[in-house]
Amino acid sequence: MQSQTIPYGTWIPGSRAGHATPSSREQHLAAASVQKLVSENAVTVVGRRGCCMCHVVKRLLLGHGVNPTVFEVDEEDETGVVAELRRLIGADQEDWSQFPVVFVGGKLFGGLERVMATHITGELVPVLKQAGALWL
Repeated sequence: MQSQTIPYGTWIPGSRAGHATPSSREQHLAAASVQKLVSENAVTVVGRRGCCMCHVVKRLLLGHGVNPTVFEVDEEDETGVVAELRRLIGADQEDWSQFPVVFVGGKLFGGLERVMATHITGELVPVLKQAGALWL
């Protein structure tokens, strides 16, 4: 059995060392980097580092032959990442889905519940094909 490599990244906040609050320019640059990550990959999973639910999503996608880009967030960086993701998807506090968050084809797909529901109903594979994550 071959092992598969899962690309991942660690959130690096846009703030300078020693500064508690990043400037608006730095926040804009951080948002652009998150947006770039999501737009350049067919499937992106954003979740807490070591989260079992993030692992479930990754394994399900890998089982379908999709190699998602995984963006793992450290606990101390979570607030900044959530703020950037909210700006990216335009979500209000009430609309925020908890981690893990899955983007397919550069658009918010949903969380674990949506991924599992579409998998069970057979709708996940066509969505992944349409996004270019699957070729078969």
